[in-house]
Amino acid sequence: MLNKKQLIEMQEYVEIRLSILAFSSMEKCEESNILESVQNIEIEDFIKNKRKPTFYQTLFSYIDKTGVTDSEIYKKAGIDRRHFSKIRSNPDYRIGKNTAIALAIALELSEKETDKLLSSAGYSLSDSETFDLIIKFCLEKKIYNSDDVNQALVYFSLKPLFGVLI
Repeated sequence: MLNKKQLIEMQEYVEIRLSILAFSSMEKCEESNILESVQNIEIEDFIKNKRKPTFYQTLFSYIDKTGVTDSEIYKKAGIDRRHFSKIRSNPDYRIGKNTAIALAIALELSEKETDKLLSSAGYSLSDSETFDLIIKFCLEKKIYNSDDVNQALVYFSLKPLFGVLI
């Protein structure tokens, strides 16, 4: 059996170790908070330096450059007024890829401008998708007529971009 002296020593030993452990974990917590703060600042700086214009900003800057009215663009793109109103009134609106492509064609954008517009919405044109290759071809050849684009898509048994072919 342990004597009173050993029990007191043991208690002191445990208390010292626990206080060291508590201090150590508090230090780690403080270090973690500092690292987290540094990482958050780095992330915020990264985002601030890398952020590009939003789809909303990009689209309406292209529309402004053309000097064409919103209604002319959305009609040419085959988008109804209510849908375009959502895009216009909500800068955070998540647009679909086909709608973004339709707007690019309606605006008669170059391939580079279309890439910029699609990228601002989180999309791109792929070299491995037939649909995307047809759109790229139309952009390269400056084929902006919705009937011609649809005809090309239907020829390859793909869904038309601008509504339904008659």
